[in-house]
Amino acid sequence: MSDSLSRVRGAFAEYAEYTVAGVRELLGPVAGGALARDEIVPALRATGGGSPLEAFIRLFWLQVAVDEAAVKDVADDLVAVGLAERSGGELRALVHAEPLESVSGTGHAGYAVSDLKARPGAGVLLKPDHVVGVGGASGSLARLVVHRPVDNALDLGTGCGVQAVHLARELGPRAITVTDVNARALELSALSFALSEVEGVEALQGSLLEPVRGRTFDLIVSNPPFVIAPPEGGFVYRESGLHGDEFCRRLVVEGPGLLNEAGTCQLLANWLHIEGVPWEERVGAWVRESGCDAWVVQRDVQDPAEYCELWLRDSVEAGTPEYAARYDAWLEYFEQQRVTGIGFGWITLRRTDTARPVVRIEELRHAVEQPVGAYVDQVLAGLREAEKFSTACAQEGALARLSLRAAGGIVQEQIGPPGAEDPERILLRQTDRLHRAAGVGTVEAGLAGVCDGSLPLEPLLSAIAQLTEMDPDRVRAHAAAVLPELIADGFFEIA
Repeated sequence: MSDSLSRVRGAFAEYAEYTVAGVRELLGPVAGGALARDEIVPALRATGGGSPLEAFIRLFWLQVAVDEAAVKDVADDLVAVGLAERSGGELRALVHAEPLESVSGTGHAGYAVSDLKARPGAGVLLKPDHVVGVGGASGSLARLVVHRPVDNALDLGTGCGVQAVHLARELGPRAITVTDVNARALELSALSFALSEVEGVEALQGSLLEPVRGRTFDLIVSNPPFVIAPPEGGFVYRESGLHGDEFCRRLVVEGPGLLNEAGTCQLLANWLHIEGVPWEERVGAWVRESGCDAWVVQRDVQDPAEYCELWLRDSVEAGTPEYAARYDAWLEYFEQQRVTGIGFGWITLRRTDTARPVVRIEELRHAVEQPVGAYVDQVLAGLREAEKFSTACAQEGALARLSLRAAGGIVQEQIGPPGAEDPERILLRQTDRLHRAAGVGTVEAGLAGVCDGSLPLEPLLSAIAQLTEMDPDRVRAHAAAVLPELIADGFFEIA
């Protein structure tokens, strides 16, 4: 089988150019955009020429039969490795095989092999052990992962193996371990690794952290079964069977026990908004119990009805006889728990040995610079620096010793009536990274213009006080009070 896999891999990447770039160029923006919405008709119209690339797109992405002659050089190999089957001179896909683009969008990363996609009207029904392919969630996690070499990494709940393929390409760890409770997921991820030339992956079957208890890793990533649903029924790729958001809570609380010193754990999660309990308190309790430095970001919130509809569409249950009953039972489950909404987001944990971990829990609904992994370390460092600055400011003469520099990519905006002598409001805005905006006063705006790390804060603040005719002591007290948050937000760095 290894020879057949090698020939299929060569046919995909070289002979047919079955890569994200190749597919994108052939389909064009209209058919490509429709396919991203799971609408295949424009792509079918664009792939009727009979070339090997068109045949692979139709076979493995659009999931329609193709004439065996279109891929005659590797037809036997496709059947031999279990990717396709013969039927009357045609080939039909047994799985969905999709090319992957690198996280940075600069090249080909490999392939992800999953079960056939279920689309409305396509006749594909999901089985409980269905292995889902590449999607929005897997892409979000891949873009979140730190851009820092690691020695060993764990992909917990690997599914089709997409995260492990990206880890191998982007970070090049010496060892990668993948786990999944679903035996079929481990089978298909092995095909993903073989087609992507990712070798030496250790695959272990089991739930949560059980397969790797007693071991430690530099990096743990997880796109877990985070969907919150009634315990009965469901699909193993998205629902854990545990009550509420307990699976994500356990992963946050217990995962750091498997981290090496300064190791990182990053995961996607859903969490419940319970009536009368701020979501920040619930998730904050998880991360504080972990003992790690933590950055939690809520990217979206849906009400219970929206949430049920989203996942019933995901499993192609809309329009089925069971739809109304499933929908009603799901809403009843949420009502019993006094659920007002469900949050979607990401969590990054960094193991620390300090007695006071730094924790930031926030909501960011707007677009941010991608990939986040390129600067996630800076975000955590900013939280730690803000804590350090705040502690230092409590000491006598601290401002004479501390130096700051304004971060790169900062612009200042002034808001007020045209021609007015003084603005009503001053904003500092990031043009990159998290695109934060902060309303600031004259003191902070002045510091942003002059802080380059060459001088301590004391003489700079004295100069600002003199120019603005403000009391120097008030200026110093104001700076000590507001600068920690601006450091945590990434507007200033300790020099």
